Amino acid sequence: MAQESSLAYQEFVPETEFAQSSTTVALEGTDRQEPLSQPKDYFVERDGVVFAGSHVLADLWGARNLDDIELIERSLRAAVAVCGATLLHIHLHHFSEGGGVSGVAVLAESHITVHTWPERGFAAFDIFMCGKCDPEKALPVLRDFFQPTEMTVGQHRRGVVA
Repeated sequence: MAQESSLAYQEFVPETEFAQSSTTVALEGTDRQEPLSQPKDYFVERDGVVFAGSHVLADLWGARNLDDIELIERSLRAAVAVCGATLLHIHLHHFSEGGGVSGVAVLAESHITVHTWPERGFAAFDIFMCGKCDPEKALPVLRDFFQPTEMTVGQHRRGVVA
């Protein structure tokens, strides 16, 4: 199963996303060596810290349009684009007319999830991205689409190595 999802992921990664490795392989019947291509390491280094990616949690209070599934999808697409991420799939579920929406934008670089409570004017966004993507760039997009009166944001580095 893990192998299948790995292969599915590679279908969406452009060839330019692969780096040449110093590892080589001998070509059968010749003395030639060819470099092996290996996927890039999408861990990042900032301020001397190596980590998998940034995880931003945004709580929007006093927000509008939290039951509008089409607007929520547009906001996710806009957030993905501004962050420099690669959208693989969006799935949204509308619980009832006028009710909340839960969903996920699955990215090559991770995900953005959303859960809304229109009756409370509250939305919770979870934005996790690796590589060169910047999940913080999604915050102005969310502010523009949902016009919250208050927005609280937390950030966590995932997979810290050093």
